[in-house]
Amino acid sequence: MIAKRHRRNVNGILLLDKPPGGTSNQVLQRVKHLFQARKAGHTGSLDPLATGLLPLCFGEATKVSGFLLDADKRYRVTCRLGQTTTTADGEGELLEQRPVPALEAGRIEDVLARFSGEQDQVPPMYSAVKHRGERLYRLARRGEEVARKARRVRVYDLKLAAREGEFLTLDVHCSKGTYVRTLVEGIGEALGAGAHVTALRRTALGPFVDQPMVTMDAVEAASEQGRDALDALLLPPEVGLVEWPAVTLDPDSAQFLCRGQAVFVPRAPGVGWVRIFGPGGFLGMGVVLGDGRIAPRRLMLA
Repeated sequence: MIAKRHRRNVNGILLLDKPPGGTSNQVLQRVKHLFQARKAGHTGSLDPLATGLLPLCFGEATKVSGFLLDADKRYRVTCRLGQTTTTADGEGELLEQRPVPALEAGRIEDVLARFSGEQDQVPPMYSAVKHRGERLYRLARRGEEVARKARRVRVYDLKLAAREGEFLTLDVHCSKGTYVRTLVEGIGEALGAGAHVTALRRTALGPFVDQPMVTMDAVEAASEQGRDALDALLLPPEVGLVEWPAVTLDPDSAQFLCRGQAVFVPRAPGVGWVRIFGPGGFLGMGVVLGDGRIAPRRLMLA
């Protein structure tokens, strides 16, 4: 009988460059196994087809993951005009094929402008949204379709990056909960041809913009070298909150805060979330109260 590998406490964020072909959870479980980590989670699913930035949070960094789930995202997506599929991407069955009309760049830009800004978007059937406790994509695979409630999303920026024949490449900056496949379907219909996604890559998430990603091959290679090589790939938990104001406490205040007490901080930022640091480094997350005190909310364990 083979003994189970010993799990260990690992803390930090891995900016993984997700490979195509697997679900986000499958990738997470593989990396978690390589790190032999006790606790890990990801910060928002990518479709199996998709590649790119998938921040994985280990140990105490999972306390940051919820805030990253709410962060905006950036994608580069390639879509094929003239074809629609059951899943709105290349993994689905062909539904309809139409001729692609002659499209000048100005016409495409006009349509893209219509899909920018706040809008209501209905989640696709092939999505992880739950209906009565069951994932929509499971229902869709059984041939079932149910009514879905529209969600308010925001497309901050939508630009044409390239066009080659019937293929468009778009750069998308959007809020959480935005389905790029649904966005592409709408754009295709507005252009009079229909469309589906052929390639999707997440390039940024929240504060992680233009930062180097770690490939799965690099993680595999580091695992052969040992724990120190793996841990060197991790970023500290606080990097996921760099857009928040920071507060540094003196030793006495840090001690009181770690006991769960709110502490007074001169010239504290306005009411809201803050990163809290003490003499020993990052302590965790807190909120500024109306009287200027800092109250602990999610502290890092020593």
